[in-house]
Amino acid sequence: MNLDTPQSFSLPEPKEARGEKPAPRRQKMERAPGPRAFDKAKPEKLSRNDYEKQMQKLQVELCYLQDWVRETGARVVIVCEGRDTAGKGGLIKRLTERVSPRTFRVVALGAPTERDKTKLYLQRYIEHFPAGGEVVIFDRSWYNRAGVERVLGYTDEKEVERFLENVPKFEHWLVESGILLIKLWLEVGKKEQDRRFRQRIDDPLRQWKLSPMDVKSYSHWYDYSRARDAMFEATSRPAAPWYVLRSDDKKRARLNGIKHILSLIPYKRIKRDKIDLGKRSDKHRYDDKVKLDKVKAVHEVY
Repeated sequence: MNLDTPQSFSLPEPKEARGEKPAPRRQKMERAPGPRAFDKAKPEKLSRNDYEKQMQKLQVELCYLQDWVRETGARVVIVCEGRDTAGKGGLIKRLTERVSPRTFRVVALGAPTERDKTKLYLQRYIEHFPAGGEVVIFDRSWYNRAGVERVLGYTDEKEVERFLENVPKFEHWLVESGILLIKLWLEVGKKEQDRRFRQRIDDPLRQWKLSPMDVKSYSHWYDYSRARDAMFEATSRPAAPWYVLRSDDKKRARLNGIKHILSLIPYKRIKRDKIDLGKRSDKHRYDDKVKLDKVKAVHEVY
């Protein structure tokens, strides 16, 4: 099946809708350390106005961060991981929409080619690492090996175990080499993921986000949970810890995610000299309006 071709999908109905008894509920996850545990009561809905005000402040700080990265030659790698529909794309969009794409680069690799498969596994990702003065954001990363590849059987367990054993050493080397490495896991709940999947089925503006791979992954909720837990256990180390971002509320997740990223980078506001545009020169002045005898105009519908 061509993964790039839009397909028609349907998700299985919940057991209750089919007249079957739902599976017994499992115990809630233990409280995670931090100011807000994941089982705390849901906060009030954030208004669009409040959200945009807070986002504007954070995006101004991202511009200051950009200046600092350029000035100091810093190298920053941000890894965004999580289940399908967890909100990685939305967070990355807000991270990058007010900064330069030449400084903030997004890497979202497709399926490996036959040539890619002959490379060292990490080589495919290292090729996209930042030079001095750059921030690279991975929309999924080398952790595909510990997640989707493991769950769907695209690699054998020996390769997964070898990856989990060696990747902390690799990341420790990155940090020792001066790269600022930030690893974010966006945690979406089962009910919210189900709602977002069904929304993608019905909305033409979102259908492109739903691939055959997503549908195949849909029935493997607990397999992904176990893979996530094993990944955290093996690869969350002091040099490069995992930070878990609750993402059922997209607006709050984006604000909290950007705020957290900013808190981990020791940037400072770089003073800029005030720019003076001066005066335009009228030398060689002529009637410079575009003449339509050699070109065609775009029809102004709006």
